[in-house]
Amino acid sequence: MRRFLPPVFLLLAAILWSLGGVLIKSIDWHPMAIAGGRSAIAIPLMLACIGWPKFSFSRAQIGGAIGYALTVVLFVFATRMTTAANAIFLQYTAPIYVAVIGSWYLGERALRIDWLVIAIALGGIALFFLDRLSVSGFWGNIIALCSGLAFASVAIFLRKEKAGSPVTSIILGNVIVALAGAPFMLQSSLGEGGVWRLALLGTLQLGLPYVFYAAAIKHVTALEATLIPLLEPVLNPLWVMLTLGERPGPWAVVGAAMVLGAVLVRGALMITRRKRDPIAV
Repeated sequence: MRRFLPPVFLLLAAILWSLGGVLIKSIDWHPMAIAGGRSAIAIPLMLACIGWPKFSFSRAQIGGAIGYALTVVLFVFATRMTTAANAIFLQYTAPIYVAVIGSWYLGERALRIDWLVIAIALGGIALFFLDRLSVSGFWGNIIALCSGLAFASVAIFLRKEKAGSPVTSIILGNVIVALAGAPFMLQSSLGEGGVWRLALLGTLQLGLPYVFYAAAIKHVTALEATLIPLLEPVLNPLWVMLTLGERPGPWAVVGAAMVLGAVLVRGALMITRRKRDPIAV
């Protein structure tokens, strides 16, 4: 693979992932049905492009699949209940949870600077709740935080099974979501406009980005792997604002900057630590 292709693939993955907010908000269907339909469409595309994965059904692989399934479902619910900006930025608190839980579950010691970064991120999270929120918006924020926690569990379980492929747990997680969402899909019909939006959600927004991600992730630098995916939380609310006119509250914007800054600092610290200690993972 040519050197310039992996970063380009990662960039394309981030851009396509960012379409989630506008597509989810445009489909008039139960959130569970949207999540199930999206995953059902993504599975054959991923299998066709990546091939049949090797399932070990280890505890770490199953844990990663369940964590991914919860992430997908909770993110759809959060996007429907609160603003797209709140949903995606609160999900991107996952690296902060990884720092906390990883020190306990993986035995990876957190440094003082890690706790400072976590404190800044927590302050940013609190700001999301200072804007005027409806009851639905408040609980949407809570669900988005839970989505971030679930997302963190995926990273932790995949680190536990270091020899495994992340795509394997992702495909298995999509199977879980598709099966769980099937009863909800059967309860109501989806209009013609909703059908093509759901098709885009399953192919362009979920299936294809993971194909790009799987092709790129082993060939990019740690810095590229940390920074390029952060385009998703920036672009996601931008597409929603441009197409649907939804704007995040002023406190949410400040909170988002704090969360994104904390995640960036955390990523930079991890890269520096790995350079200092090549054995560290």
